[in-house]
Amino acid sequence: MLLSLLVAATISVAATSTDLRDLVAAVGGDRVQVESLTDPRADPHAREIHPRQLARLRTAQALVRVGLDHEPWLARALAGRPAPPHDLDGSKAVALLGTDTPRLRADDRPHAHAFGNPHYWLDPENARPLTARILELLVALSPAERATFEANRARFLADLDRRLAGWQRALAPHRGARVVVVHDTWPYFARRFGLTIAAAVEEKPGVPPSPAYLGLLIDRMRTSEVKALLAEPTAPAALVRKIAAATGARVATTSRCSTSTSRDWPAR
Repeated sequence: MLLSLLVAATISVAATSTDLRDLVAAVGGDRVQVESLTDPRADPHAREIHPRQLARLRTAQALVRVGLDHEPWLARALAGRPAPPHDLDGSKAVALLGTDTPRLRADDRPHAHAFGNPHYWLDPENARPLTARILELLVALSPAERATFEANRARFLADLDRRLAGWQRALAPHRGARVVVVHDTWPYFARRFGLTIAAAVEEKPGVPPSPAYLGLLIDRMRTSEVKALLAEPTAPAALVRKIAAATGARVATTSRCSTSTSRDWPAR
């Protein structure tokens, strides 16, 4: 009886993004209770932790984080409090881009991509190593459920493969297209789908452009005929409109950046 009760107990997980939340849910199914500590409609790097999130961190058996410098608020949230017993850093599961660009300076703001680009979930293939690590984590917490977690992951990856083939077909006509991005979010996505990132609106990640830099960027977009501007939901709308009006570029604003195949990944 005791063993059956232990097996039936759900695993409590706190994830630092909705993307990681969805991947945990895909592997854990109804054996996990997972909640995101951030809202994809808000800046994930500058979040204020509320009592509900703090309570979730206190009671969670595991924390699943993006890692690198993506969550500058997390250290404050954990300060002086017991950390969850298990802590999975997703950045250690994938091959990172941008690690050869030194950005460590005393005056840098948080989220300067100082240790590599943290937006690795925007390559759908990275869901494969991420869910492998999540599987290991959940099995460590509930060894008797291994077969269930493995079956859940296998179904998820089969669905991912099917969808990835469709996304490749849909984006095939745009392979080689040059795009400008607002934030340095897109290198993993661009590599997977054959896009070329010509420039970023931010001079450095998280730093708004100076008037001089913005003028130079607009001139270069005009002369090189870059006609696509990728913007996140939290990008400054007035700035995006200004660049689009000055260059004639078409704006693609993502409604969500999620790896979950159950939530229309990649972002529309």
